[in-house]
Amino acid sequence: MRCEAFCTTPLPLVFSWGPILKMRLIRHCGELSPDHRGCVVALGNFDGVHLGHQAVILTARRIAQDLGVAHAVMTFEPHPRSLFNPDQPPFRLTPFRVKSRLIEALGTDFLYQQHFDRDFAAMTALEFVGGVLVGCMQASHVVVGYDYVFGKGRLGTGAFLQKCGEESGFGVTVVPPAMADHGETYSSTAVREHLVAGRPDAAARLLGHYWEVEGRVEHGDARGRLLGFPTANLRLGEYQRPASGVYAVRAGIDKGGATVWHDGVANFGRRPTFDKTDELMEVHLLDFNEDLYGRHLRVALVEHIRPERRFSGLAELTTQITADVETGRRLLAARHFSAAAGPMVPVAPAV
Repeated sequence: MRCEAFCTTPLPLVFSWGPILKMRLIRHCGELSPDHRGCVVALGNFDGVHLGHQAVILTARRIAQDLGVAHAVMTFEPHPRSLFNPDQPPFRLTPFRVKSRLIEALGTDFLYQQHFDRDFAAMTALEFVGGVLVGCMQASHVVVGYDYVFGKGRLGTGAFLQKCGEESGFGVTVVPPAMADHGETYSSTAVREHLVAGRPDAAARLLGHYWEVEGRVEHGDARGRLLGFPTANLRLGEYQRPASGVYAVRAGIDKGGATVWHDGVANFGRRPTFDKTDELMEVHLLDFNEDLYGRHLRVALVEHIRPERRFSGLAELTTQITADVETGRRLLAARHFSAAAGPMVPVAPAV
């Protein structure tokens, strides 16, 4: 059996995004072509596609290149947590559209989106290996993270896969935990904790890129425009809620198929000064005057400036927004971003 368990070197803080390839999306076994079978597949939910996830996916890519076969990633939608705990607060770091874009940027040949429902959840680990990995994909090698579990009752582990590989003739690599320079293990849970605590810079050090939300700009109350600070408004939907308050951000706008990035300042919260209760991300782009209503916008949180608070009136609010904009401008200028800093905003150290 080809079975490896080795220590991977943590990927650099500034992730080098390669050229976007023509990754194919597969949703059913029948869509696999002969070239896809015999692939090396990385298994996981990969919510966030943080540096630990990237180590798993890139390990699979390296093995696939060595074997001369296709490189695949299999992920599960909807996220299993949504099926088993449908009433929990939003928690997604990367909805599928964002996750697939990140996985494609890692040079993946095809992404297998396995529909996760009650029937699939009832499949035993052995049935998954025999029916999906062996019977459908005919995988030559499987790569998982050290803590990956699968199958009914979460009984499928890396050790279980290794045993199955010995019996069925496929290799298995279990990637051990990778840690940042400061000793923190890369994990989606840790990323969420940093975001909730208002530490997007710490979250970025685990992700390898700034955390983004994206969506279609909708109409608001137009108060920002009346105050001299027009905003593009986004609902966060299934995204994890970050700490409320004001952020220095980078905002990406699609222009001719390319994303052009702009500096900005955003407020996320319930706007207590106006007695609002719904959550909204309000983004003010610096030195920008185009109409964004109805357009798709990506917003990367760079640094938390201050918590959200109630103001005594519009005059006090306007004074504070003016100060926030200047603070955001200074923080972003220190990082020397460019308009082409994509496809995801790389983590740029402050000077």
